[in-house]
Order: sequence, then C-alpha cells, then structure tokens
Amino acid sequence: MEQRALTRREFLILSGSGLVAAGVLGPEAVLAQVTTIRQGYQTNIWGMPTYYLLRSGALEKRGLKFEEFAVPSGNLTMQQMVARQVDLGTYAGQSFVTGHDKGGLVAIAQIEKVGKTSRVMARKELKITKVADLKGLKIGNQVGSSIGNTFTDIIAPRAGLKKEDYQEIKMDVNEMVAAAAAKSIDAFVSVDPYCSIAEAEGIATTVVTMYDYDPMPVFMAATPEFVDKNPQVVVEYLRAWLDAGKDFKQSPGKVTDVIYAYYTSRGYTMARATLNKAMANVEVDIGFPGDVRPYLQQIAEGLLKEKKISAIPDWNKALRPQFMEKARG
Repeated sequence: MEQRALTRREFLILSGSGLVAAGVLGPEAVLAQVTTIRQGYQTNIWGMPTYYLLRSGALEKRGLKFEEFAVPSGNLTMQQMVARQVDLGTYAGQSFVTGHDKGGLVAIAQIEKVGKTSRVMARKELKITKVADLKGLKIGNQVGSSIGNTFTDIIAPRAGLKKEDYQEIKMDVNEMVAAAAAKSIDAFVSVDPYCSIAEAEGIATTVVTMYDYDPMPVFMAATPEFVDKNPQVVVEYLRAWLDAGKDFKQSPGKVTDVIYAYYTSRGYTMARATLNKAMANVEVDIGFPGDVRPYLQQIAEGLLKEKKISAIPDWNKALRPQFMEKARG
C-alpha cells in the first residue's frame, strides 16, 4: 500500500498550526493528525495493555488522536468492528477468525498471550478438581467469547461433557464472581482479574487454566477500510505500541499503577498483590510471529466444523504483517 498524499485541505489545516513548518511533526505524524482512531478494548485483563497504551502518552507522542470504546469482553469489540462502529480492537483467535468471516476484519499485530489468565473455576465449597465433575452444574459463560468457545468446543468435550450435561448460564465475565458468591451459579469460565479476585476472596478455586489447552495469543485487529485508507497511521500506531510494550518489560510497576487505578476507580476491591499476580499471567510481546497462520488455521478448521464460520479465511487477506514490518523498520 502506498502512503496517500495530503489533500489540500489537510495540508492547510496542519500548516496553519505551525507544526509542519516548525518541523515538530514529520510527514508520518502529519497524516495521523487528520485521523481519529476509534479504539475498542475489553475491560478484563486482556484489554489492559490497550488501556495502558491509551494512558501512556505513546499515541500522542506520535500525533495520533483516538476515541476509546470499552466493553466487558473482546467478542463485543469484534461485533462493534463488524458493525463498523470501531476501527481497532483486541481479541483472541476464535473471535478474530469469526470477525474476519462476518466482517472482513484483519490482524495487524499480536499483542500478548493470555492463556494463563483464563480459567474454569468452581465455588470453593464444592471442592471440584476435574472438569468432568462439572456435570449437572450451572456454569456461567460469556457465550460467543473466545474463552467461552474454548470451554464448550474443546475443554468440556475432552472431559467427556456434552452441552446437555451442564446448564450454561449466559453472563458477562465481570458478573461471574458476584454470581458465584450469591450461589446462583456453581462454576464459571472467566478471565483475570476476576479469577484472581475470586481466588483471593475465597469464593472459587481453579479447576483448569486455558493455557493447558491454548496459549491464547491476542491479536490487534482492524477493519479493512481503516488500514486501506490509513496505512501510514497504522504504522505509526504500531510504533506507539512498540514504545508502550517496552514499559511492560522495563517498568512493570509503572504499568500496574495505571491498571490498578483503573479497577479501583470502578469500585473493585482488590489488593495490589492480587493484581500483580494477575498481570504476571499476561505475556505482552508486541509483534507478528511466524507461527500465527498455522495456529489460526487450526482454530478456523474447528469453527468451520462447528458451523460458526462459513469458510476458512484467505490468510493473505486476513493477516497483514507488513505494517509491523514497517513499524520495526
């Protein structure tokens, strides 16, 4: 894709600001100044790297403007993107493949691996240690989410459980701990920090982690229209991600401060140590690994078998590693 030239109107607007003439902004940032990114993210731990990016100043440093759209889980961000309400958002492979099938969404980066953050949990007093022991119980599940699909399509069947063997209670991941505490559900499929909170409060114990089945890489996806119209903005956006990604490795305390403030401001009672434990399970590593395609191929084959997608994606269209290559260049 070629970088588009500025329109006369865009050039006049930016020239009038004095930033171009003063040399404060380069040509890449100039383009970013006339584009507002609609950024979606989930409010569970998977979305916190994106939340940190938005608070880190890395986007502003590169002249990028954004609006943020927060939802309980990534599959909801995916649905917003299919409806073209949001330009960019993160979610795991199942939601990405579904989003490409339903709305042509494309992957521009892998942000993190979160398999260790996601668990099947059961109320502590039930003393359940095996998935097979969930038979006949009420299980809270965010239907359509990546972890929800992993449970129903992989984890439960491997334990010999059919869908009629348990009662699936549809709810958002952020509602499950309270429901377990109230004993309206027996078990749940959730994600940090809610799992760590449930464990710390003595409400539930871990039956199995998702990492035992799937490392769960989380992808930054985009609408095809956004990347086609704004290729240089996408490159600058990924450069901002690379900048923010360094903080996760070099200044983890700084990152956790921002994320802890987010949850406490929304009324969650959580010890700092609990969040530290949850964040330790998030493996942030910004890039575009070479093993993405075979991993997603396997997921797509499973979704096609379950008739949740209409066809295996054309990976040359669905995966766009060239933006990350330019961002690193």
